[in-house]
Amino acid sequence: MRIDHFRQQLRAAGAKPCHEARVLRAWAQVLALDEGPRAAEHFLPLAVREALPRITETLDGLARLRSSHPAEDGSVRLLVDLADGQTVESVLLPRGGLCVSSQLGCAVGCVFCMTGRDGLVRQLGSAEIVAQVALARRMRAVRKVVFMGMGEPAHNLDNVLEAIELLGIEGAIGHKNLVFSTVGDPRVFDALPRAAVKPALALSLHTTRAELRARLLPRAPRIAPEELVERAEHYARSTDYPIQYQWTLLEGINDSQEEMDGIVRLLKGRYAVMNLIPYNTVDGLAFRRPDWESAAAHARFLHRHGILTKLRHSAGQDVDGGCGQLRARHITMVRRPRDEAPPKQSEASRL
Repeated sequence: MRIDHFRQQLRAAGAKPCHEARVLRAWAQVLALDEGPRAAEHFLPLAVREALPRITETLDGLARLRSSHPAEDGSVRLLVDLADGQTVESVLLPRGGLCVSSQLGCAVGCVFCMTGRDGLVRQLGSAEIVAQVALARRMRAVRKVVFMGMGEPAHNLDNVLEAIELLGIEGAIGHKNLVFSTVGDPRVFDALPRAAVKPALALSLHTTRAELRARLLPRAPRIAPEELVERAEHYARSTDYPIQYQWTLLEGINDSQEEMDGIVRLLKGRYAVMNLIPYNTVDGLAFRRPDWESAAAHARFLHRHGILTKLRHSAGQDVDGGCGQLRARHITMVRRPRDEAPPKQSEASRL
């Protein structure tokens, strides 16, 4: 369901643009419309007030909490029920961040990712994306939203940009605290510069070698890493905000010195931050996590060569709730016969 659906409902009830903004602002920021000097009865037309209970009930039903999984680092993995009975994942991050999903499943098929193993089920509407933020804000303050959960935002571009616009205006989230993460789709580099709210851009690079990238991200657009960086650099300079490059470190695959030299070659002098994220082992997948000392040595090497680098722990590693895993476990539990014992869960999570 899209945000525009609710705008049309409000307009049909006689709402003007200022009334639309008032209602959507209250939803996105979890503000009461019936309290204080600007309560609804003093600000909204009678017909709009009469339509509000039905509209509010629908908005509240877009995303409901099924289960929460707090971790030692302060993050909380959320399994979220959608109105059609499907589930997606969000993650409350330390320091006021929230990671949201933009699709149910994913079509990119990254070989080290649980989300894409079953392909794309459906797109999330823009209202379903914002509803994840509203749900999270009922639990704690949210000042930053990253589109790094389930799905490839570029494959749901209209809905994601509509959600970003609402969050950046009515949702009171700073535009650079809205982070659009992508494997690198040409449509992103065309659409984002024209958007009313221009988010920060995170680009999943993972390797400097085109042939390896094609194997790791089998259904990502076939764009050479050099071209991706060039196009991303243009966006960074036009928005005056650095690109956040994402690099999942896979032992023996993309953690060689040759790759580190390639990062220096690609990013030296660029307006960029490199995020090195050691992979977290998942049962059933053959990839391994490099040891922390090796990852830290790579980060120091990049720093010495002028690449601003952050070595990141994945949020909530101890709750085995990496992107796609909570949903996968839920589906398994639903499908399993009642007398069948549950499978042993992994002690590690993905990214």
